Amino acid sequence: MSDLDRPVSNCWCARGGLVGLILAARLVAGCAQPGGSDPVEESLSGKVPGEAARLDCAAITTANLQLRNAEITLSQSVPAKTDGATSENYPEHCQVQGRIDPRTGADGKPYAIGFEMRLPVSWNGKLLFQGGGGTDGAIIPALGLILGTSAATSNGLSLGYAVVSTDGGHTSESAPFIGGVLFGLDPQARIDYGYRALELSLVMAKYIVTRRYGAFPARSYFEGCSNGGRQGLVAAARLGDQFDGILVGDPGFNLPKAALQAAWDTQQLLPLSPASLAAAFSVADMSLVGRRIADQCDALDGAVDGIVSAVAACQAVFRLASDVPTCATAPDGMCLTLAQKAALQAMMDGPSNTAGQPLYARWLWDPGIAASAVGFSSWRMWKLENPILGGLSMNVALSGGSLSHIFTTPPTALGAGGPEVIIPRLIGYLASFNFDTDAPKIFTTTREFSESAMSFMTPPHPTSLAAFKARGKLIVFHGTADPVFSAADTVDWFTALTRAGNPDFARLYLVPGMGHCSGGMATDRFDLLTPLADWVERGIAPAAVNASLTPGNTDVPANWSPERTRPLCAYPKHAVALPGASDLESAASFVCRD
Repeated sequence: MSDLDRPVSNCWCARGGLVGLILAARLVAGCAQPGGSDPVEESLSGKVPGEAARLDCAAITTANLQLRNAEITLSQSVPAKTDGATSENYPEHCQVQGRIDPRTGADGKPYAIGFEMRLPVSWNGKLLFQGGGGTDGAIIPALGLILGTSAATSNGLSLGYAVVSTDGGHTSESAPFIGGVLFGLDPQARIDYGYRALELSLVMAKYIVTRRYGAFPARSYFEGCSNGGRQGLVAAARLGDQFDGILVGDPGFNLPKAALQAAWDTQQLLPLSPASLAAAFSVADMSLVGRRIADQCDALDGAVDGIVSAVAACQAVFRLASDVPTCATAPDGMCLTLAQKAALQAMMDGPSNTAGQPLYARWLWDPGIAASAVGFSSWRMWKLENPILGGLSMNVALSGGSLSHIFTTPPTALGAGGPEVIIPRLIGYLASFNFDTDAPKIFTTTREFSESAMSFMTPPHPTSLAAFKARGKLIVFHGTADPVFSAADTVDWFTALTRAGNPDFARLYLVPGMGHCSGGMATDRFDLLTPLADWVERGIAPAAVNASLTPGNTDVPANWSPERTRPLCAYPKHAVALPGASDLESAASFVCRD
């Protein structure tokens, strides 16, 4: 059933009752007035405006939309752009920006849920919600960049989608390292970041689409990676009857738990190198570990090709203690010390308290953990060092600030100052984090902070998704060398979803060797949005999807052909080389098997 066919009585029932209509009533004058006209309700019930009443781009204004508690700050026609990178080009469209629920926070700072829409002149009748990333704090241009195609030849806007994005309800500040997390001191801003910005931006987007085109979107899609992937699973749980298809990558659906890993890793690494986490493991050290994983696991899928597709089998056979040589003296790139092995094994086992209770998830052994290129995705950049941040790891710079300001209650304010002040405070906070007394704070509430981080950040009932099952299709992908969110956690969630009575509505694709959302020692270029749309609109369930190399990925070994392709297989299947296959650079030489 399309949105146009849905009765208004449940058109916005995202979480039961009339929650969606209540949200709409907060945005549009007349919504809650007995006997009065209700522009949102009328448009969403199929009573779309006639041709003469449709709004030109310049006429999409606060007054014409009858908005309250919201305002349009920009509406302009944008000519087509064809002279840039193909993923950045776009057709002629209407650009709309606005703010929802402007207010002064408990911390005395101004807040609002910022959003942007791009409405193409040649509309395909569909809406695409573009997820954010990190701690949000800025509006990403609503072009609809297609996940899995970092060297994309198109984007959602060019494909004809109306695209919307949001800043998550706050604007990042200029404070070094912690400017993006200071909003966590405001209780409402936390909730907006977790799910409310998503809800209200969706209400606004569907309303504006209706007023611009005179038609409700026939299909509504979501795509996002990392925190955007978390938003996608939150959308499936909280707004399940509002989306037809959701595509998420490397989802941080347990993000507060994943943030505990930053403190855990820091406490394992500091004893090895108190002055610099980067020195705990050299590039040569991690290259050695990657080679040894490949030595034990590469042939398990029938092809010695630098890609470990038999992920589960690899976890069963690789043993750090015995498969990597132990140094008699200092590490030299050919061995690890016993202390290094103990630290790395603890990191891969995941955080726990003194009673031995796991607090997050284990991590997957994959050759891709040796990736060292400067970029957003690599294991080294997150765990050990990021040259862009002066050598500070992303774990410390981003996860440390998020854990202290957003994901624990009450928050721990690290104060003001330059990098020379903030960096020691971040490291000190993570180094002194107590996994018995501090870790439970991700579940804690107070009178002021009435929702815990695990409440506002995670999808409710993630292994049920009952409303979404009845309507939509879900595709998830995850790099097995992701250093930010554990691919094992995603596998465990998907397995539980399946055991809970999963009809044919969800697929999981593991991407061997890939880091966070892209990159790594992997065929990390693929298109899952098209198969998702085919599944939703034509009933064609996706199976194997071909993946290729992203041009310019410097983590790829020199002996890989630039034309290498591999099939991505729907879990629990993985790619296996056909007997006697001679061309190991071609996906045609592989088949998906359990």
